[in-house]
Amino acid sequence: MNVVPHVQPQQTTENRQFPSAFLWGSATASYQIEGAADEGGRGRSIWDTFSHTPGKTLGGDTGDVADDHYHRWAEDVEHIRRLGLGAYRFSISWSRVQPGGSGDFNPEGIAFYSALVDALIAAGVKPVVTLYHWDLPQELEDEGGWTNRATAYAFAEYARRMAVELGDRIDVWTTLNEPWCSAYLGYGSGVHAPGRTEAEGALRAVHHLNLAHGLAGRAIRDVLGESVRLSVTLNLHVIRPADPTSEGDLDAVRQIDALANRAFLGPMLDGSYPADLLVDTAAVSDWSFVEEGDTQIANIGLDVLGINYYSTVQVRRVLDGGPVIARNDGHGAAAASPWIGVTDIEFVQQPGPYTAMGWNIEPAGMTELLLSVHRAYPDQQLMVTENGAAFHDEVGADGHVHDMDRVAYLHDHIDAVGQAIDAGADVRGYFAWSLLDNFEWGYGYDRRFGIIRVDYETLERTWKDSAFWYRSLAVSGRLPSTSEIVYDVA
Repeated sequence: MNVVPHVQPQQTTENRQFPSAFLWGSATASYQIEGAADEGGRGRSIWDTFSHTPGKTLGGDTGDVADDHYHRWAEDVEHIRRLGLGAYRFSISWSRVQPGGSGDFNPEGIAFYSALVDALIAAGVKPVVTLYHWDLPQELEDEGGWTNRATAYAFAEYARRMAVELGDRIDVWTTLNEPWCSAYLGYGSGVHAPGRTEAEGALRAVHHLNLAHGLAGRAIRDVLGESVRLSVTLNLHVIRPADPTSEGDLDAVRQIDALANRAFLGPMLDGSYPADLLVDTAAVSDWSFVEEGDTQIANIGLDVLGINYYSTVQVRRVLDGGPVIARNDGHGAAAASPWIGVTDIEFVQQPGPYTAMGWNIEPAGMTELLLSVHRAYPDQQLMVTENGAAFHDEVGADGHVHDMDRVAYLHDHIDAVGQAIDAGADVRGYFAWSLLDNFEWGYGYDRRFGIIRVDYETLERTWKDSAFWYRSLAVSGRLPSTSEIVYDVA
């Protein structure tokens, strides 16, 4: 993907009107909200094992209860309806519908998702399904997880069964969410489940996730036909040079772009791995795990490319053997690096403001990313499948959560999407992350991304100001000002 120069932020557009067919939604993930870890025939996933391992999550938090969505899903669908959303993006827990990741399927788990889908449709909401949002069945991990080629084929059989069970009720089928995180954070730096730190294993995981995407997409089309809408969601990185005039820094951008972006875009959309990626990682792996025809399998063609965007990174090349002293990449502190084969690139601390995650707030990066992808793949439909911010929200004396930082964040990033559309990008929808406060992986329950607050003691849901604001946008398609908070909701 060609990286464009830094785009200067434009002034926001007053009363911006989005196309009437533009899809407004919100998103969640199974392990982050469902709870009921030992109920309904569910098997263990790698995140059950990881979160129950001392020292792996902040405060030792786990997803055992989370938001208890498994029992409160009808209430949550009613919130979605009242928000006026046109779509809801959720993930299926593989271990809930197929506890071991192979073998028998679990009728009770399948019935849970089938009822959820029916309720969404009855509420006028399009179901957007993600088949894999990081919670691999533990039994598959015991056999090597994503470093094992067989996992890709198991994933395809799981996808096939879900296509049979849920059928044409699903508006968009998304194979994977952020395979970058699954591979590099799960098997490279170890800050995500399964917590392994194996450089070559991370590259194997990259490839087997690409293969799994292709195999699963083909299985879904086998069941539902060519008219089915297929997608994948990638957390494509916006990478900027510390010094735009430095050849070393520009080459650092190229190297990180290969690992972060083109390692997935190449097989999925071009049918091959970029040659520079293979050269850059040659000291780690010869990529002999890529078998003939694999990248053609991965290249299934996408009806929609989902893009998750939160922040940018800035890099510089460290020359003459100098020490690499900083890795401000936003992906958690760890002794091992997720950046496989990288020894002389520094991730520079960027100017604020920052979210509670420590991520810089840069709406212009959204426009930059969407236009970069559009220029590389001009015929590809795009959708922003995650965008949002964590802040330390509090309930005010009036009972409201006045999360104006989040309202401003959403406003400016959604306007940035509009600027990309104005410049020609074919963006069809936007999903706010997240519908609910939830289990934020290694950060446990300390970071709150939701537009709806969850009291983790009572599990009571409370709309934040951002939810009221987002409802006004979703029902009208007009971008409200940040001061337009309307509390009257039908």
